[in-house]
Amino acid sequence: MASTDTGMPLDAAAIMSTVLEGILYGFSVLMFIGTIWTFTYKKRMRDVNRPIAAVAVFLFLLSTMHMVIDIIRVEDGLVKYRNTFPGGPAAFFADYTQETYVVKTTVILMQTLLADGVVVYRCYVVWQSVWVAILPCMMWCAIAVCGSYMVYDLSLASDAESVFTNQSGRWVAAFIVFTFATNLVSSGLLAYRIWTIERSVSTIRTRRGIRPIVRVLVDAAALYSATTFSAIICFALSNNGTYVIGDLINPIISIAFYMVFIRIAINKDTQKFLSVVPGTIETDREIPLHYPMQTLQIACRDDTSSWLK
Repeated sequence: MASTDTGMPLDAAAIMSTVLEGILYGFSVLMFIGTIWTFTYKKRMRDVNRPIAAVAVFLFLLSTMHMVIDIIRVEDGLVKYRNTFPGGPAAFFADYTQETYVVKTTVILMQTLLADGVVVYRCYVVWQSVWVAILPCMMWCAIAVCGSYMVYDLSLASDAESVFTNQSGRWVAAFIVFTFATNLVSSGLLAYRIWTIERSVSTIRTRRGIRPIVRVLVDAAALYSATTFSAIICFALSNNGTYVIGDLINPIISIAFYMVFIRIAINKDTQKFLSVVPGTIETDREIPLHYPMQTLQIACRDDTSSWLK
């Protein structure tokens, strides 16, 4: 495959992707620590949002597993099998039939499903409508199906035929496209809903508390979407940059979600707004302002509203 693909040699791409992934992974570790701190600082254990903490921990574990596997693959391709693998290091990294590559792809699938699942759930929580969540849910299921077939085909492959042209490549392309579309649609619906709520309650002094939500959601979605869109472009051009971007997606997924967790957790005005009692909105004078909860039913209880993090 190394001779037919465009772009840099795959051994050089492996070195570049591992170095860049290591930098982003280190940054994601710091953000993970910050996320856990915001969840636990001056809080009792029973007050900690356990589902969100579990998501953060799983994202960290999956990105760590991916980082470890990439290091193992670089060591195998450039040191352990450098002189024994037919075709040399470039052919080693082109051979996606290896167990380490299949495990690595499985980790990517699991992290993508977890991350996109959280985005879809946020969308449902904010809209409080099953009908709005139907399309994102269907797209999430498409990610699961395409990703499962992708891993299955890789596990059964008997040769290192180009992933850009074989059956596995079609599933890879569908997986990336659905990931991009799901994140874009879900984040767009989420940001639009919060924006419309802000306009509806513009007379209340919550504007400065709501705008940061929209900004951080848009920033996280833009970061995630830009990465997946770059992967789509590289894959369409049969460029080896696909492998580099594919390795960078995992830490970027974690970073994008930690951004949301931390930013909203430290915004006390946002927390207060999202924790409003159903049927009322507390103003600065603590006078309950009645508002139709059909359009403002974000959080009926604290554990639900905190999923926005």
